Amino acid sequence: MVVSILTNYLCGYIIGITHSNKRRIPLLVAIIINLAMLFYYKYLNFFTANVSDLLHLSLKSKEIIMPIGISFFTFQGLSYVFDVYMGNGKYKKNPLDIALYIALFPQLIAGPIVRYETIANSIESRDENMDRFTYGVLRFIVGFSKKLLLANKFGLMADEIFALNKHYSISPSIAWFGAFAYSLQIYFDFSAYSDMAIGLGEMFGFKFLENFNYPYISKSITEFWRRWHISLGTWFRDYIYIPLGGNKVNKTHHIFNMFVVWFLTGFWHGASWNFILWGLYFFVFLVLEKYIFANHVKNIPALFKHVYALIFIMIGWVIFRTEDLFLLKKYILAMLCLNSPDALEGIFYYLREYYLEIFWGILFSTGLFKNFELGSKKAGFLLIYGMLFILSVMVLITGSFNPFIYFRF
Repeated sequence: MVVSILTNYLCGYIIGITHSNKRRIPLLVAIIINLAMLFYYKYLNFFTANVSDLLHLSLKSKEIIMPIGISFFTFQGLSYVFDVYMGNGKYKKNPLDIALYIALFPQLIAGPIVRYETIANSIESRDENMDRFTYGVLRFIVGFSKKLLLANKFGLMADEIFALNKHYSISPSIAWFGAFAYSLQIYFDFSAYSDMAIGLGEMFGFKFLENFNYPYISKSITEFWRRWHISLGTWFRDYIYIPLGGNKVNKTHHIFNMFVVWFLTGFWHGASWNFILWGLYFFVFLVLEKYIFANHVKNIPALFKHVYALIFIMIGWVIFRTEDLFLLKKYILAMLCLNSPDALEGIFYYLREYYLEIFWGILFSTGLFKNFELGSKKAGFLLIYGMLFILSVMVLITGSFNPFIYFRF
């Protein structure tokens, strides 16, 4: 992180004081050093293993401990350099300002990815007041409760079902329920961290942009990706997709641009083939929706479009979660009813055991309680926030360690 801070500070400073084509040199240096560190810690062993298998070599993997949150703070450092280069923000003369930006603890470990241009002014001068602090506390409690009371519960369901898939042929209903449970787990887990980060930021006078907008109410894959992990999507859009030409090019070039973005989106999440497959899976659907489905779905009822989106989103999460490609194939076949004679075997146990969590999980993923989830300061809600906080602390004390999913990225 120290190397990242110094690299981005120096390169941003040189870009800021240089007024010629030579500005590209420090930009290139920043890109190379940032991506080299990310490659070493996150991807070196992946490439070593695959090159060794491909060329039948006996290359040994290195014992590398990946710094927590490296994907997030690397992208934040690059955001600073890119914004200074493109004129979207002024360079900082004080290296401690860049250290604060890159090492900003509320969202350091698992996002949202904070763009430099959005908090450049707040680094030097912040509006800290009791109203913002109160809102931040309430927003933190919302995320804290999501993680302890919902995400971890759905995590137990998902873990159990995906573990069953390793040793047995699971029924289609169980397979779909596992995908459903993991879909809600990753949503509540990741959005919980974002809520907590946004709340902590408000306590200290920083305004972080929203990272989720109820993605499971989407009626298409395109809409889903406008609502899910917004900070990552806009980062790739503004720093990769648009510089490549965006959609202001011919069809072939546009599809190529989408391919690059979604390959990188998948690979950003982890050094494993399932993440690449996951990114390309959504690339295919986005291309189909843009060039094939667009003129044929206008008159389809919204309910059917919503069901279509949810089905393929859940299949996508199965790909995301299952790194072993053999087990992934086995799980997908179970979902398609191709490896089990009993379609409903075992599902009633989960419905009976977890009906309350399922009810609240579905309810809080729809936006029906949006004002509450955004930390409303209405008097009627304050008692509920307090009760949720106490209940969450009790669960935290009595439960086992259950880290956020995105800590690994």
